[in-house]
Amino acid sequence: MNVRIQFTYFTKKGSTTTFLSEEMPAERALIIAEDIDKTGRSKNLYFPDPHGYSWTVKELRKYMKGIETEPHNITVYFDGGYDHNSRESGLGCAIYYDQNGKSHRLRRNAFVEELFSNNEAEYAALHLAIKELELMQVQHMPVTFVGDSQVVINQLSGDWPCLEEELTKWADRIEGKLNDLGIEPDFQLVSRKRNKEADKLAAQALKNIEITSLVEIENQ
Repeated sequence: MNVRIQFTYFTKKGSTTTFLSEEMPAERALIIAEDIDKTGRSKNLYFPDPHGYSWTVKELRKYMKGIETEPHNITVYFDGGYDHNSRESGLGCAIYYDQNGKSHRLRRNAFVEELFSNNEAEYAALHLAIKELELMQVQHMPVTFVGDSQVVINQLSGDWPCLEEELTKWADRIEGKLNDLGIEPDFQLVSRKRNKEADKLAAQALKNIEITSLVEIENQ
């Protein structure tokens, strides 16, 4: 979860001003807040989150302690590829998350034949990723979804209308699953260059190369 640090700073002569930091991971915010507190010149320190709630130090520490053993700080990269000649599709997703003080990466792809467009393949790839989150028992957690499909990202973000019947079905299915799991999605559009891993997984699926892997990675 990302938060900001908000606090009031006061001088020896009684002058005060309020500071609001940039958004950052909650773990980092707590470390910086400890340093701020050591100055002895701060008060009314809170951690506003993107949903409008302001956490106290005690509340945020308790929350972070509670999710240590669960997957958290989750970022999902997804991509779908469609072959117009064969009408076959490849789906790919890479899920990065923290758990028990360690960072992990899960990669998964799938080959499917029943889709009819590249946009459908993109939606199906996202749906594949959400099913993986369900298997990981991710619930009531903010998740960042990253893709290079303007259609999927803008439609699910509410910036574009969804007019095609098949895409509407996919959007409804995905939104329903996210609601069931209590996942708070943050959809981010990136260039294809920044989505290479998921793109490669989708391309491998089209070649019937199945990938399922889970590895521990070094903390960034």
